[in-house]
Amino acid sequence: MLYMLCKHRVADFTKWHRVFASHTEAHRNAGLQLLHLLHDTADPNHIVYLFRVHDVNKAKAFTQAPDASQAAQDSGVIGVPELLFLND
Repeated sequence: MLYMLCKHRVADFTKWHRVFASHTEAHRNAGLQLLHLLHDTADPNHIVYLFRVHDVNKAKAFTQAPDASQAAQDSGVIGVPELLFLND
């Protein structure tokens, strides 16, 4: 099974989550299924989420698309998200 782990900081978790949740269909179309969304207990603006990846090529294309960069900017992502593709 293949997974994508995403880790980054945001300016405001509530605002970020609203934008993130609005992209559920885009995630699905990219072959991504959200398994876990977690945030640090001491700093809720430090988040980690894990997707199951059904199509690695679609997933990589999704993360590199200009729309993804714009959504990150609009939602308040700070810096560059760390993305790891993992196997179990």
